[in-house]
Amino acid sequence: MSGLAELHQLLTAVQSGLADGRTHTERAKSLLEEARRAMVDAQAQADPWLPPELPRIGEELDTLLTRLSAADELVSGYQSRL
Repeated sequence: MSGLAELHQLLTAVQSGLADGRTHTERAKSLLEEARRAMVDAQAQADPWLPPELPRIGEELDTLLTRLSAADELVSGYQSRL
């Protein structure tokens, strides 16, 4: 296998890993929202208690999704130029 073909194969593997990471991160974000709703519904009060970390975790998952997308774009761009 030539070096270029091998590089393409490796970049494809990286893209697959990035896609998996995005899928897992999106699922984590969905589970986080389900947990938030469950806490609010369980308390059924005007001002339910939520863990103070909840908004920060959601923001961090959004940041991770943005980074994974950016990395995928970079790898795709690099691969298309080869």
